[in-house]
Amino acid sequence: METGPLLAIGILIIGGYFGGIIANKIGFPKVSGYLVVGILLSPSVLNLIPEMLINKNLNVIIDMALGIVAYLVGGSFHLDSLKKIRKDIGWVTFFEASSAGLFVALLILLFGFFPTLFNGNREFFIKTCIPMALICGAISAATAPAAVMAIIREYKARGSLTTTLLAVIALDDAIAIIFTAIAISIAQVWLGSMELFSLSKMFLLPLIYIITSIIIGGISGFFLINISKLAKTKQTLLVIVFGMIMFCVGITKMLNISPLLAVMALGFTVINKGGYSKDMFRVIDDIEDVIFAVFFTLAGAHFNLEVMKIAWAWGLIIVLGRFSGKFLGAKMGAIVAGSPLVVRKYLGLGLLPKAGVTVGLSLLIAQNPNFTNFASLLVNAMLASVIINELIAPPLTKYALFKAGEIIVKSEPEKL
Repeated sequence: METGPLLAIGILIIGGYFGGIIANKIGFPKVSGYLVVGILLSPSVLNLIPEMLINKNLNVIIDMALGIVAYLVGGSFHLDSLKKIRKDIGWVTFFEASSAGLFVALLILLFGFFPTLFNGNREFFIKTCIPMALICGAISAATAPAAVMAIIREYKARGSLTTTLLAVIALDDAIAIIFTAIAISIAQVWLGSMELFSLSKMFLLPLIYIITSIIIGGISGFFLINISKLAKTKQTLLVIVFGMIMFCVGITKMLNISPLLAVMALGFTVINKGGYSKDMFRVIDDIEDVIFAVFFTLAGAHFNLEVMKIAWAWGLIIVLGRFSGKFLGAKMGAIVAGSPLVVRKYLGLGLLPKAGVTVGLSLLIAQNPNFTNFASLLVNAMLASVIINELIAPPLTKYALFKAGEIIVKSEPEKL
């Protein structure tokens, strides 16, 4: 008897639920529990979820979850709020996100280049290392806000470092999505037209894809605003919002352009042009837990023990490059912007957590038929880097806030 898709989804949801509870009990975010349970369920460990389901039949779950993530990211950019963000936040975000991507890309290129000197495998460097460097660098711009928010709320942190940190992590995921859309387009052209390589194809085609994606997302947003007026209850509004997100994802995948950028543009349009736009984001709260539980558990199920024997080194390279880029980039941006001393010294330590968007973008690569020669290596390297980050990032964020003097020591709970 073979595990079918519905049974697999049930196992992923229930297993992920208990994994999230256990992770919370020992002081880790739920996503850590989801990933660990997924690894245990993978074909390389307990083999409860068949490889065919993981790599193909359950891809629709990845599309659904990424659509919701992109919609929420787009909805976080209200124009009135953006106007209030100071220039220094922009400088810091630009430097830390760009530096993280650049450092990761350069280290991957170096790591892949040295073996080429000895074994002469030039094709591996050109068709694997270069596109991997582009895509991993772009994904590395992302920062997971959940762990940072949990620490700030737990210790009631307040001050200039806390304020800057919250503003920067709000922008990071959007930048990562945009960077990755560009990197995917360039990598596809690089792999698909080596004989007919030209700079115009490398940059003109990605630009067309990005603009088309944004236009489709914007039109979908206006359409959603108008038909949402027909909804009389919260439940019917959820049906309309979820349906439009899936429609936008589906049509962009059919056109082979970026679904993430399109749905992000959809969310951006709704939050800025919709009269009761906040309701169109609150309704997602009712379904996001189950979607994310199955999504992250499925992400962990992509774990491949054989590939991980090689991928752990790539994962460590990604961690080192991202850490260096975030830390030095944040310091440089803060200096250029004239930010307070505590921001210059400690902001980089608060930007290490990564999970949701990082995992989602990695799985997006696994779905792309143009990247089959390195997709498994990339996904496992990213999973390794996420696991390492989830272990070391929260303590470093707490340390940064403590050294900045912005943590209010927790009082003992009142006894009954």
